[in-house]
Amino acid sequence: MPHDVTMPQLGMAQDAGRLTQWLKAPGDAVTKGDALFEVETDKATMEVEAQASGFLTHVTAAEGEDVPVGQVIARISDSADAAGDSPAPNDSPAQDNLPEGREVTMPQLGMAQDSGVLVGWLVELGAEVGADDLLFEVETDKATMEVPAGIAGYLAATLAQAGDAVPVGQAVAVIAANRPDNTVARGMAAAAPPPKAGKEPEPAKAAPPAASKPAAPHAPAPQPAGDRILASPKLRRVALEKGLDLARLVQAGHPQPYHMRDLEVLEGLPAEAPASQTGMAVQAIRLDAECAQDGFVPFALWAAEAQGMTDADALLAGLAGASLGGAVTVAIERFGQQRAFAVPDHRHLSAVTECDAAPDLRLRDLRATHLRTVTIGAEDVPVLTLMQAGAGLALVLECSPDQLAPDGAIALLSEFAGRMQDPLRHLL
Repeated sequence: MPHDVTMPQLGMAQDAGRLTQWLKAPGDAVTKGDALFEVETDKATMEVEAQASGFLTHVTAAEGEDVPVGQVIARISDSADAAGDSPAPNDSPAQDNLPEGREVTMPQLGMAQDSGVLVGWLVELGAEVGADDLLFEVETDKATMEVPAGIAGYLAATLAQAGDAVPVGQAVAVIAANRPDNTVARGMAAAAPPPKAGKEPEPAKAAPPAASKPAAPHAPAPQPAGDRILASPKLRRVALEKGLDLARLVQAGHPQPYHMRDLEVLEGLPAEAPASQTGMAVQAIRLDAECAQDGFVPFALWAAEAQGMTDADALLAGLAGASLGGAVTVAIERFGQQRAFAVPDHRHLSAVTECDAAPDLRLRDLRATHLRTVTIGAEDVPVLTLMQAGAGLALVLECSPDQLAPDGAIALLSEFAGRMQDPLRHLL
């Protein structure tokens, strides 16, 4: 089945990317995971992987061209000589009667993500917002995150409603420079293009009358695989403050994902009998830290010029691995792409080498985004999330108690925060 190749969003404020180089030629065979092309933004140049296997066809973007996020630039087809029209341009919401202003688009939070579900708006329509103010919550198959506005002004239009699945790069809001006289609120249904003219489908044949029976209840929403609970960051925080366990909603059969409107349901559940020590639910560990200044960037420049250590990811993995202690494997993850590094049981950063081993610790680098808060929950290994916070850094550690004891988690985050603020202390 053909697969459209689109321009990815590599940063929260990015609305276009420059296609610097195609790494495959039209007609070439590609395998899912192959580097397909290079894209340049104002912060980085990255290789973008193919998300399907087949043959590269219908290339519509040239090297050096600036392409809007979400626009189709090629297709991966079943054969090299696949016939057919070029990929159609992306349908976008009707723009009539919209207030003037800058659009906020659905961000791409992972390289394989092609859409996100809008969980809810965090700002009232018509209200003033700052560039760093949280505007809405978005849910993907991996996480629920709060997205900042990225633009200062007034929320003049919302183009999606809670529960709408919005394609990456499509506008979800308009922020005006001045307070709008009229605001617009509509959902994705209003933005859907009319059906194309063509052969009318045949009407379905009437089913024979059936015996009357009670209406079947609505099927519950599909639940995530494993033990992960889908819930908005705000609900997670409030439930933790109130000492409430979201797992009780799962046990009660309440459909996921959970939002603040489900708090009343959770509070209304009957009290549980005291659980035995062995059967007691255990809360995941989450710790936050801040660095007043980012010392890693100048340290990486010094290491490259004075010591010849040019791989900044290896340096970052070395500082994180030394904070965990012992000989470990640290994975650096950035926009869905991951590199693993073997960190030896000593402080020699020059001995950190890239490897294919499963990680003991994952470091998710979100410094190139506008994200300021992240709540994903415990994963298969402890996860350190690194974000920009003004001139400094914000760090979040999430893990389960069986991965790290509370004192070990505190030591890891404290050590890593100290090394990121003053990396030279690692050399002492």
